[in-house]
Amino acid sequence: MIAKPNSPRSRAADSSTAAYTVGVPYERMFAYAAGPRTQPSNYARTVADKSAIEWTEASWNPATGCSKVSPGCAHCYAETFAERFRGVPGHPYEQGFDLKLWHDRLDVPLRWKRPRVIFVNSMSDLFHESIPDGFIQAVFDVMGQAHWHTFQILTKRHDRLAVLAPDLEWHPNVWMGVTIENRRFVHRADRLREVPAAVRFISAEPLLGPLEGLDLDGVQWLIAGGESGYKNRPVREQWITDLRDRCVEEKVAFFFKQWGGVRAKTGGRLLEDRTWDEMPTPRVLATA
Repeated sequence: MIAKPNSPRSRAADSSTAAYTVGVPYERMFAYAAGPRTQPSNYARTVADKSAIEWTEASWNPATGCSKVSPGCAHCYAETFAERFRGVPGHPYEQGFDLKLWHDRLDVPLRWKRPRVIFVNSMSDLFHESIPDGFIQAVFDVMGQAHWHTFQILTKRHDRLAVLAPDLEWHPNVWMGVTIENRRFVHRADRLREVPAAVRFISAEPLLGPLEGLDLDGVQWLIAGGESGYKNRPVREQWITDLRDRCVEEKVAFFFKQWGGVRAKTGGRLLEDRTWDEMPTPRVLATA
């Protein structure tokens, strides 16, 4: 069973963080804004109330930092962003892309009163092996309390997800996804199927090869896209259209995010002269 975080640890907030606006290529993805100043003046909270990621509306990062587990991580946009600020005193990424838990950010969704679609840990992986079980449980507790929002979680740690899933409460507003970048990792979908989430989804981004052998049974949504950044690995149109055609045939919502390039918007979003912005219909979860 997952243990709740002990109270001293759960109260261990970092008082050195501050709201920070930066002028860098990814600033529109991470628009920091100061929260209500209910703490002393040197205790500002950072929230990401808006996101330029096409399939979400906001991001919430109770943890930041990560480590590489598969080829899709090679040119991580989040790492590139965070490492620009390593060593900058007072910056939220003063520690670069080293893993950090932000206990003081756990209540951020509760302070957002307007309903939002929220990407959880856009700057980390909630199921990273160094994030304690109790902290993951605390994140799920907040998602359950903030029932007016929709939360999207994406992981490459499919095995840990499957191990912890039976002990987590899968609220109707929580969507769970796995990243699958090439055929070597299509088995991540098998572990995803073990999770009783209202929406199970696959992010095929950055798509680095055809996803032969991918089983879409029990999956409600698939996002596909090419890699962005100066070292981007080009995506082939056939890889994208194959996934699109399978989703149409199997009635899985399909979202084409981007062709990629040096910048995310370089290649645009048109696939055969149209955009694909389909969103999933959540399953009705069984009640005890």
